[in-house]
Amino acid sequence: VGNCKQEMLQKKKNAVLVDGVVLNGPIMDSKAGEKFVEEACKIIMEEVIQKADDVTEKVCEWRAPETLKQILDLEMRDTGESHQKLLQLCRDVIQYSVKTSHPRFFNQLYAGIDYYSLVARFITEALNPSVYTYEVSPVFLLVEEAVIKKMIEFIGWEEGDGIFNPGGSVSNMYAMNLARYRFCPEIKEKGLSGLPRLVLFTSEECHYSMKKAASFLGIGTENVYFIRTDERGKMIPEELEKQVQRARKEGSAPFLVCATAGTTVLGAFDPLDKIADICEKHGLWLHVDASWGGSALISRKHCRLLHGIHRADSVAWNPHKMLLAGIQCCALLVKDNSGLLKDCYSAKAAYLFQQDKFYDVSYDTGDKSIQCSRRPDAFKFWLMWKALGTTGLEERVNRALALARYLVEEIKKRDGFQLLLEPEYANVCFWYIPPSLRKMEDGPEFWQKLHQVAPIIKERMMKKGSMMLGYQPHRGKVNFFRQVVISPQVSREDMDFLLDEIELLAKDL
Repeated sequence: VGNCKQEMLQKKKNAVLVDGVVLNGPIMDSKAGEKFVEEACKIIMEEVIQKADDVTEKVCEWRAPETLKQILDLEMRDTGESHQKLLQLCRDVIQYSVKTSHPRFFNQLYAGIDYYSLVARFITEALNPSVYTYEVSPVFLLVEEAVIKKMIEFIGWEEGDGIFNPGGSVSNMYAMNLARYRFCPEIKEKGLSGLPRLVLFTSEECHYSMKKAASFLGIGTENVYFIRTDERGKMIPEELEKQVQRARKEGSAPFLVCATAGTTVLGAFDPLDKIADICEKHGLWLHVDASWGGSALISRKHCRLLHGIHRADSVAWNPHKMLLAGIQCCALLVKDNSGLLKDCYSAKAAYLFQQDKFYDVSYDTGDKSIQCSRRPDAFKFWLMWKALGTTGLEERVNRALALARYLVEEIKKRDGFQLLLEPEYANVCFWYIPPSLRKMEDGPEFWQKLHQVAPIIKERMMKKGSMMLGYQPHRGKVNFFRQVVISPQVSREDMDFLLDEIELLAKDL
């Protein structure tokens, strides 16, 4: 104690003050911080990771917004909270958050937990890197280069380029802007004035990010021509040809076709080869939004779903979906390897991308991105790939689709369950018809009543915490469930439970 007092007195004696602020030594208590991290990690381990595959745990501890606000004590104050209060807040956040790693979380196009990817995220969060120059992020830039090269191989290109970015929506925006730049490079300097009316084409079943990108880039949502799809949700090539010709007759300038490999609701794959023929004929950029379906490329059995993807000019692919790389992990891959991506997006910031550095500045890849600060998202995919190998990733895809097929066959066996269509991917879409409606005549009243069933079942499962399953209306069809199989922790028993639980929750409807 005496030594501590002497040390404090010495610091005060030697204190350097600027504007009344003592500048001697750090103001952060490292030892206390390390202890907090250690205790918080223990909570994460016990409450998240160790319970990730425990089906007796709730998927969600549901609370209404106003109730949850009171539980969490969200108010920020002038003075900091104690570590014990902060640790309790950590427990509360975990308790009342949705457990997306739970085997019975089927709500979105991502689910489950991959331990190698998780460790990679812990590492990058602790290191806090930004991936724009080799000098500040040497390892992660090389990792991204290696991962992009491997993904390009699976698409079937001999060479290419790419960038990881925050989400498939951003990948689609990148691609749209890149296609426009290829069509009229002067837009980068001169802007939109003087350009012809640009038109792009995508299917009725495309992701909503296409409209957002057209709006954001100044193309305009009215200049997105939505192409009719067949009963399975696939773009009809003949309709695409008609719309391209229509646009040209109108005096517009077609520049891009976006095909979808794995639509959000039905899981449909557009006929890429036939669409590529039309793009070649008319000189249009072909972008494939394979954010959801791209991971089928890893499977020798199911890669046929994306037959013709090698003919695309750009591809969006999200390993954080089917492959469990952890949100977010999304790549835009480009066939052109001449520097088009950099030419389109570079701003040549002199304080970052100096050309007289002591190393090879081609590794300063940040000028290919619309971002400055950028997360090392490729690292979690890389570490997981290193751990599992390509065969391990392939097994995940094959098993997910096999479980989806099992569920489909079980649905066919049960009274009250009705498929919308035979799925070709991991999206299983179906209605549950309660006993009270089964003898009712097919007509407007029947469909109106059936429309109310899924929301009620969803509310009950959420409040019970037994599972999470998405539903939606879609293109004239009343509310139906969309079950998505992804996580390798999901088993046949979970498929059986899902159907049993729906029957249980709806027994009085």
